[in-house]
Formats: sequence, structure tokens, C-alpha cells
Amino acid sequence: MLAEKPYLVEREKPLSKKEIAQALRWAIEAELDAINFYEQLAELIEDEKIRHVFYDVANEEKEHVGEFLAVLLEVDEELAEFIRKGFKEVEEETGIKAKLQ
Repeated sequence: MLAEKPYLVEREKPLSKKEIAQALRWAIEAELDAINFYEQLAELIEDEKIRHVFYDVANEEKEHVGEFLAVLLEVDEELAEFIRKGFKEVEEETGIKAKLQ
């Protein structure tokens, strides 16, 4: 584990592959929290223009999730395999075909 607050980490060497994967998962978690935050605020705003700004920012956070996930799947090959297995299981059980291109 890096630290409760990653910005407090003092290091003499670069992060290991495992620590990079952890940092990427934390980053994804933060982006997902931000999406929920901005969308919830948008739903409370009556002014269409201001609401649009909140939804736009939420969409930018969604893109960040994709960027971090792409790197995470490169760094954590085991996670990538579990995700593929999960997609296959959902398809077999429900017929839903999820794809990451």
C-alpha cells in the first residue's frame, strides 16, 4: 500500500508495478466519485446552461476513467484476464455482450 494520502509518500525509488496498479485503481475510484458528485449536483440545478456544465465535466471524468483503465489493464495483466472472464460469464448467463475495444 502506498499511503492513505498518496501525496504524503516519500520515496527513494520509483513505484513498483504493483504500486502503479494500486495508484491507477485509486485514480479510477476518484474519477468515479467525481462523476457521481457532478451528476448529482447537475440534477439539483434548474438553470439548463449551468446544469450542462456539470454534465460536461462529469463526461470529462468518464474519459479519465477510460484513460486510467487502459493503463491499468496494461500494467495489471491478471486484472485484464479477470475482466475478460467476467464479461464472458455475464454473456453466458444473460446474453449481454460487453466489449472494450
